[in-house]
Amino acid sequence: MEIKKEQWGNIPLLHIYDETMDASTPTILFLHGFESAKEHNLHYAYNYVNKGMRVIMPDAILHGDRDEHLDPVQLSLRFWEIVLTNIEEVETIYHALQEKGIIQEGTKIGLSGTSMGAITTLGCLTVYPWIDVAAVMMGTPNYVDLAKAQIEQVEAMGLPLPLSEEELAHLYRTLAYFEISSHPEKLAGRPVFFWHGKKDQMVPYAPAHAFYEAMKEQYADDPEKWQHMTSKSSGHKVNRKGMLANVDWFAEYLA
Repeated sequence: MEIKKEQWGNIPLLHIYDETMDASTPTILFLHGFESAKEHNLHYAYNYVNKGMRVIMPDAILHGDRDEHLDPVQLSLRFWEIVLTNIEEVETIYHALQEKGIIQEGTKIGLSGTSMGAITTLGCLTVYPWIDVAAVMMGTPNYVDLAKAQIEQVEAMGLPLPLSEEELAHLYRTLAYFEISSHPEKLAGRPVFFWHGKKDQMVPYAPAHAFYEAMKEQYADDPEKWQHMTSKSSGHKVNRKGMLANVDWFAEYLA
């Protein structure tokens, strides 16, 4: 197994694969969570590669090798800037994979992530039909609701809002564009797996599970492609059972 630290344009990333892989090898882009970094999820990469899948793990802006030493409050106020940049950079990475000859036409592409990375994954499903399979680990499909809840938290802390009312309205319109719960037809029958802990205090469990339940009818002909795993005892951390279920999902539908 090779783990290479690379720089694609302004995006530092880890490229994980083995010597048997070629341009036809299914490839997963895996996105880390808030205040995390690319190398914190190598246990996923190890298991993916052992199942025959190439892995790309980038650092989000303001994280990992792109850290600008912001404190947690400063970083949290830029949460949606990070998510929206993530969505844009997923496409940048996809085109780089093509240009470098790492993938070819017809190569299957998967997308997954934890927390902020899972939220990004759902936004990417809204705009990128080339994603074949996805797994959402502690994400939410309701961007606008989450953003408004975050703003309420900032106000409750007595902190000054970094955006004017006009800028907030623009942000909500932008988030609505990428919000999969507002555009469920964009799922287009693609295999999607959700994992979430019921005790999650960071990204609420209920919105993603409600979305899963609401979209079951859309997958009535292929219910096995639309799955949600709940951990009753877990908070904002994926347990081993969930991680292995994620890997098995991609082994089933991508590899």
